[in-house]
Amino acid sequence: MASVIAAAAPHRERNPGGYVRDALWLSALALLIRVVLVLWAKDRFPPADDGSFYHVVAQRIALGAGYTWLWPDGSVTYAAHYPVGYPALLGLVYALFGARPVAAMGANAVLGALAVFAAQRALVLCGTRRQALLGGLLLALHPGLVGYTPALMTEGVSAELLVIVAWLTLRAGAGRGLGARLILVGACAGALTLVRPQLVVLAPVFGFFSLSSGAACYRERLLRALLVGGVAVSMCLPWTLRNCARMDRCVFVSANGGWNLLIGSLSEAKGAWAPIEGSTVPSECRTVFAEAEKDRCFGHAGLARIRANWAGFLALVPRKLAMTFDYFGAPGHYLHTSNARAFGDRAKLWLGIVETVWERLVLLVAILQSARLGTRRRPGSLMAALPAALFALLHSGYVAYLGFVLSALLSGKRLLKRPLLALSASAVLATALTHALFFGAGRYGFVCAGLLCLAAAGGGAPGGKGEGHGGEVPAQ
Repeated sequence: MASVIAAAAPHRERNPGGYVRDALWLSALALLIRVVLVLWAKDRFPPADDGSFYHVVAQRIALGAGYTWLWPDGSVTYAAHYPVGYPALLGLVYALFGARPVAAMGANAVLGALAVFAAQRALVLCGTRRQALLGGLLLALHPGLVGYTPALMTEGVSAELLVIVAWLTLRAGAGRGLGARLILVGACAGALTLVRPQLVVLAPVFGFFSLSSGAACYRERLLRALLVGGVAVSMCLPWTLRNCARMDRCVFVSANGGWNLLIGSLSEAKGAWAPIEGSTVPSECRTVFAEAEKDRCFGHAGLARIRANWAGFLALVPRKLAMTFDYFGAPGHYLHTSNARAFGDRAKLWLGIVETVWERLVLLVAILQSARLGTRRRPGSLMAALPAALFALLHSGYVAYLGFVLSALLSGKRLLKRPLLALSASAVLATALTHALFFGAGRYGFVCAGLLCLAAAGGGAPGGKGEGHGGEVPAQ
């Protein structure tokens, strides 16, 4: 049997133990780098931006007070403005190790190392050892993901969770226990949704690409998509029921979608974040104070503004996408906001330069990987990739990201043979659609950084003569 497998897959390395050792030393390297950064940052960078809120809520969760908010007058109210997933994770960490920011930074470091392990394992499942090493190194040394480790924010965590779910997606199509593996993918996608609700749209996509063959099998893929999507939504239902019982109205995960829609409809915001205060507060919402009902009121006001000026709203979309994809800059912004003395303007600039160069090169290679899917009969993938590759080197990087998605889509059935590239393109597309509707910011595009590293490493394409990922894989 072993000889048959070896003959059928001549391109595969034959050292499964070495594969696992690769994953272990890569994740150890990632953890070491991140721990060193945490030791440097722990007393220098207090929680900042949204991280200040996550830190406070996590402390309350650790004390058993739940997701509630203590007001200056001493009153306590139930809350759901931000997603519960990340503060719940930090609440567990704080309960075990103490309610200090360094504990949260340490949890981020561990999650980053797990993502590197998952990256190597995912690429080994459908590629070569060399591709797996490259993907693991791209993730382990990524200046943005490393630099964001001290940040008590969700974008880096989401990027790493996406890589972990992608690995579980490929494992779901290999070996026994298929139903249990699909449920695990759905459960992890549900956990990801509790951290970042807009990513729920990717849950069915994970299910769709959970087959271990490049064959179409669309009926089977759709069934898996429905199963994984259903499990992901079901994972969120207990929290939704809590919101229905404790809030002034039902909320799926978080009560800020209306806020974000209103901000995204403000022409004066120019596609970026802007505070809802003063004259920007809709008149009909000025006497609404309950958290969920206010979000609903803001959402209705945002829809009314969009309906009243469709042309103006659509004109903001390119700027929103540019702000989301041209330059991420999340690590430098956070560190500078947290402590400008310890991380000044010059440090912020240089980290931004290094991060941007790294991410554009990763994007460029991912585009070239997508271009390889083009054929003489179907040259669309290659034709879309060429201008995209050019824009990856120019200021308007968002065009390159959209070109990468278009190139992947135009490859047709051949994309089924590159599951990691497909998942990366799906994440970019979902992010683009979300922030074309709401508003743009570099840290939102940062969510795609991890999967793009896997796409650049090969996207699931085996090296050598073969193409496609079969069921016979190295030992896990």
